[in-house]
Amino acid sequence: MSAVFADLFRACLWLAAATALGWLLDGAPGALMAVLMIAVYLITRHLSRLAELIRWARQPVGTETPSASGLWEQAYDALRRRARLGAEQRDELGKLLDRFRQAAEVMPDGVVILDGHRNIEWMNARAELSLNLNSSRDLGTPITYFLREPEFLAYLVQSHPSGSLLLRSARSPGQTLQIQSAPFAAGRSLLLVRDVTQIQKLETMRRDFVANVSHELRTPLTVVAGFLETAADGIAELPPDDIHQFLEMAGDQAKRMQRLIEDLLTLATLETDAPPQEEAVDMPQLLAEVHSEAVALSGGRHTITLENIGPATLLGSYKELRSALGNLVSNAVRYTPSQGRIDLCWRSNAVGAVFAVNDSGIGIDIQHLPRLTERFYRVDRGRSRDTGGTGLGLAIVKHVLERHQARLEISSEPGKGSSFAAVFPGRRIQAGS
Repeated sequence: MSAVFADLFRACLWLAAATALGWLLDGAPGALMAVLMIAVYLITRHLSRLAELIRWARQPVGTETPSASGLWEQAYDALRRRARLGAEQRDELGKLLDRFRQAAEVMPDGVVILDGHRNIEWMNARAELSLNLNSSRDLGTPITYFLREPEFLAYLVQSHPSGSLLLRSARSPGQTLQIQSAPFAAGRSLLLVRDVTQIQKLETMRRDFVANVSHELRTPLTVVAGFLETAADGIAELPPDDIHQFLEMAGDQAKRMQRLIEDLLTLATLETDAPPQEEAVDMPQLLAEVHSEAVALSGGRHTITLENIGPATLLGSYKELRSALGNLVSNAVRYTPSQGRIDLCWRSNAVGAVFAVNDSGIGIDIQHLPRLTERFYRVDRGRSRDTGGTGLGLAIVKHVLERHQARLEISSEPGKGSSFAAVFPGRRIQAGS
């Protein structure tokens, strides 16, 4: 206020001096003319300052304020303070926005911000990946241009969407997304997008697993229960041959359940235990055991050969490798007709070493090959049970090889036999072997 009074006091002095001078020179008319001139000067001066302020306000943010004195200097000082505070607030908001974006970028879920018209304002990298979008190209485009499923449109138009939506995206066949919408400031909405494809697959596998185990146990339990019921009704009245047959059937089914449980426990161990302690596996000894087991299982029905031209030692778990290679060989014996040929070969290759089992069996149609390592997947269910298989052998092989950084390669053709090869990396071969 002191500047206001100072400017007003100076104006009054100017008017008083001009009035006195005008009166001395020309009396009352001179005094009036002098007052008018001073008033026009003061008004013009302030209008000029005002025009200068308007020109400054139109300049880019950060432009230095004009120099002035008196009341106008205080006005410019106040504007400078306000501009500085505004810049500090903008910087703080910018930092907050950067922190929000950084936090959103590291979130495991996709984040999409939609404006009031459902146009994409911003999204993180996870959302780009899950929705198959590109931030440099798709910002400003309505989200409904990309996700056109009716259930998503119906979910989005709700004023307060409740819960989340499971969406099978047409943009990426086989993909399942979990989407949740939350409204926030200025009519905008936030979409949280999670790719639950793998979770859905695991849930499906769990349901199938329970159903398959139940199915696999039903037949042997039925046989055993039937025999026990027969025995309870009067086993002494049955002919000795019938009793022997019933006992043999019950024993076979009990062994089948035992093999199934053992394979399930093996799989559970492989999936939950830490990788095995590495040891130098004596491959000639392991191969000899596998070959002897195959010959015993065959019972002279097949010609089984073994060629050992590979490394003498392999780093890994003897027990697990014995199980994996044994499963490959026993499968070949089970699915190769009598008088067929099974060739086992352990050799080095360009990347490491390979254990291959080649048979002259019935072969497998190509459509089944990708699923052979799934639990309980069988090309011919009846034949698999008849040969004593549990449907878990190749699943065990797959898990063992993965724990040894190895892979299973399968090739087959109906009527021409099959080839199963366990390919081990070079780092598993012990130097000098």
